[in-house]
Amino acid sequence: MMMVSEAAKVGTIIDTVSAHDPDSTNSPIRYSIDRNTDLERFFNIDATTGVISTAKLLDREVNAVHNITILAMESQDPTQIGKGIALITVMDINDNAPVFAIDYETFLCETASPGQVIQTISAVDKDEPPSGHRFFFALTAEAAGNHNFTLRDNKDNTASILTKRGGFRRREQSLYRLPILIVDSGSPSLSSTNTLSIRVCNCDPDGVAQSCSPAEAFMLPAGLSTGALIAILACVLTLLVLVLLIVTMRRRKKEPLILDEERDVRENIVRYDDEGGGEEDTEAFDMVALRNLNVIRDHKARRDVTPEVPTLFSSRPPPYKSVPDNGIFREFIWDRLKDADVDPSAPPYDSLQTYAFEGSGSVAESLSSLESLSTDSDQNYDYLSDWGPRFKKLADLYGHADGSNLFS
Repeated sequence: MMMVSEAAKVGTIIDTVSAHDPDSTNSPIRYSIDRNTDLERFFNIDATTGVISTAKLLDREVNAVHNITILAMESQDPTQIGKGIALITVMDINDNAPVFAIDYETFLCETASPGQVIQTISAVDKDEPPSGHRFFFALTAEAAGNHNFTLRDNKDNTASILTKRGGFRRREQSLYRLPILIVDSGSPSLSSTNTLSIRVCNCDPDGVAQSCSPAEAFMLPAGLSTGALIAILACVLTLLVLVLLIVTMRRRKKEPLILDEERDVRENIVRYDDEGGGEEDTEAFDMVALRNLNVIRDHKARRDVTPEVPTLFSSRPPPYKSVPDNGIFREFIWDRLKDADVDPSAPPYDSLQTYAFEGSGSVAESLSSLESLSTDSDQNYDYLSDWGPRFKKLADLYGHADGSNLFS
């Protein structure tokens, strides 16, 4: 065991180690330090004498004990090596001043009375004197005459901070700084000045601080506490979010499903109400009643109910006025319309129904080319002249010439 003072200067001799060769040759010994046990090289050793000395300044608060390995090697046979352990203890000196034990947060209620203890403080010192620590507390010279606070040393390494007066107000001053002097009992003694921060706060009846911000001191008298202000802000934010959600939902409802006509890829139906030209007798057959989709659109029949034909057309007069005997056409179309409405195999959409129906009551009977065309026919068409100017063209073609000349 070796000892060295923390205040030892570089090169101070600590102790001497020795070794000998037990063989008859008694070879000289060379000494060295295993640097794996002294990485920072605090110590040196003389290779021939074994004297150990300091190579750097020592700090007991960093490393109080050094455990190093000494190597002893025969000069004539370097493979013969001996090892020894040297424990070097660093003795403490008073080289650290005392400081506050913790970072104190001191709160002073506005309702504090004179002589009230508002904080108890203590100190720590990195040094370890043999007789233990003994600290002394006092206000610094510039703070000794203040009218707000005083200090009482409790003689047990603690001190109490007391108020000298009452009536502290945050509006007037919200923070006080009190410098405190702490002295240790070392030789020589060391001291330090530590500043204690004291905040003036609003406290509840039990003396627990509620708010210490100076800005809140001007807001609270208006009748609003911190909790109330937070609740109001939360309500306002909630209302704003609800309003934004309602506005967003309304805008989405107003947006059309198809923004422009070009995006409509559905089948378009084009209606034409043009009968065409070239027909002189345009009133003999009313194309509007058969082909005009607008007429039928007003009286669409349901697929699951058999339509009532009189009700379907009772709201408008019959469109056939030019030909006296038009009932057969109307009845034919009504029957076909009813058949199409109740037909389960009919398509579920509007479709065009085409029928070949000639009718009856013609004076000339059938005008079908299938029935009237004959190579040996001796039919006389002079009666066409009696039908009026509408059949003049037919009378000129068939009335004054032989039927076979038509195909010449």
